[in-house]
Amino acid sequence: MPRGSNAKRERQYEHIKDSALDRGESESRAQEIAARTVNKERARADESTTASKSSTQDMSSSRRGGKRSHTGAQGPTYDQLYAEARRRDLHGRSRMNKAELKRKLGH
Repeated sequence: MPRGSNAKRERQYEHIKDSALDRGESESRAQEIAARTVNKERARADESTTASKSSTQDMSSSRRGGKRSHTGAQGPTYDQLYAEARRRDLHGRSRMNKAELKRKLGH
């Protein structure tokens, strides 16, 4: 758990991690899912010092419930694709639409 988290977030982390393990996720993947979810909730509640745009403006992780997972019908969102393109330093990414980003990133 990140520094500065409270007891509620610790319990939330453990609950999410246990749920992921029950679904058959590996230990490391369960920890990643739990940490990302708790960090997003902390950002939405203004409990963290830094927060991404998608953490604060996107629908809450509890409401989303996997609607935007990478394996869904439409795959990753435009914002997720754009963030990946930015991490890879893909030239011309700001002028690309979702389909072009998917093609360039190999999704």
